[in-house]
Amino acid sequence: MLEIKPETVLPAEGVTIAEAAERTGVSVHTLRYYERAGLVVTPIDRTPGGRRRYHHRDLRWIDICTRLRATGMPIRSIRRYAELVMAGDGNEAERLALLEAHQAGTAARLAELRTHLDRIDHKVATYRARLAEGRAEGLWTPNP
Repeated sequence: MLEIKPETVLPAEGVTIAEAAERTGVSVHTLRYYERAGLVVTPIDRTPGGRRRYHHRDLRWIDICTRLRATGMPIRSIRRYAELVMAGDGNEAERLALLEAHQAGTAARLAELRTHLDRIDHKVATYRARLAEGRAEGLWTPNP
């Protein structure tokens, strides 16, 4: 996943779907899916021949969607967020509430992962110490 920075230079006519996929780190299939699923907040431009052309604003939005998905936000929540963004000004409190709820859930999952990582760290330290002492036998042997 790449961060799309404001200084990223794109041609004025935009980039192809393949180039957009490469720049955002998602597949062409995912880009088409985001559009079909109602996750894209502006219509994707098309060439006279009907081919998609992505602009900086599109790539930045795809980056946001990808990050929300990577943190576990359900598609329906991303779609709701996109709908609110598309509706324009006046619903910022609702957008904030949606993001805060996701933030809280993500923080809770992160805390749980930290607890699991602490336990794994302890096991790794135990194994290293015992191996260094030359007495690794019996670290975890199932009893018959």
